[in-house]
Amino acid sequence: MKNKKYRMIIILGSAVLLLALIFYIAWGNTALELNTYTVTGESLPEVFDGFRIVQISDLHNAEFGKNNEKLLALIKESKPNIIVITGDMIDERTDVNISLRFAEEAVKIAPCYYVTGNHEHRIPKDYEKLKNGLLSFGVTVLENARTEIEYKGETVTLIGVNDPVFGVKVDSSLKKLKSQDDGYTILLSHRPELFDTYVENEINLVFTGHAHGGQFRLPWIGGLYAPHQGIFPEYDGGLYTDGNTNMIVSRGIGKSAFPFRFNNRPNVVLVELQA
Repeated sequence: MKNKKYRMIIILGSAVLLLALIFYIAWGNTALELNTYTVTGESLPEVFDGFRIVQISDLHNAEFGKNNEKLLALIKESKPNIIVITGDMIDERTDVNISLRFAEEAVKIAPCYYVTGNHEHRIPKDYEKLKNGLLSFGVTVLENARTEIEYKGETVTLIGVNDPVFGVKVDSSLKKLKSQDDGYTILLSHRPELFDTYVENEINLVFTGHAHGGQFRLPWIGGLYAPHQGIFPEYDGGLYTDGNTNMIVSRGIGKSAFPFRFNNRPNVVLVELQA
């Protein structure tokens, strides 16, 4: 009788733990998280002190609330001066209109700047629809291009490079786009594994994504796997610094081929610049 009672306790305990794990995974895939970083730059004009940048990456057509109202509310609460979108807004399973509805509302919060990820390359017709829609809403699409961010009479340089699968190497693009006279330079690029390239080209601040936080995040270890980095990726999420180069790696918001994330909440990034 005692053995039977113990077995029942073990079975019930296991069931409770399993249900708790399922609930935790479900919650962790839908509960948006805002991660805030302060980045200091010696060459940053003093008027940019306190300038706020929100980064959205790897949306993969995800929705948080009707028409992404929860995501948009979090962005608005962050009071950004600009919003940067670092690729993979859409993928092969996508309804482009979801991403377009998000972009249409995001530009009402702050000016938006976008670069491609690897998934846009795989669906050229959908990407063309996305690109045309973004441009019609006033989003700046940076396809191996540069622009300037003007604020209180001063400027910083903003460069955006296509994902390498589009055919042009990031290093070649940067050498053509960046000038020694640019002063403080911000780069939008989908790939964190190219950190050495960003350092070599003397970029001050880089926004990247692609790694999805390692998809499964293990306590005290970090991400388990990231594309183009493999097992236990070096750049899976957060702030990385080498000399005068700071790189932000967003853990992303949506899911790609794998249907869920573990211990890895959808990630909105807020960076506040400090002169």
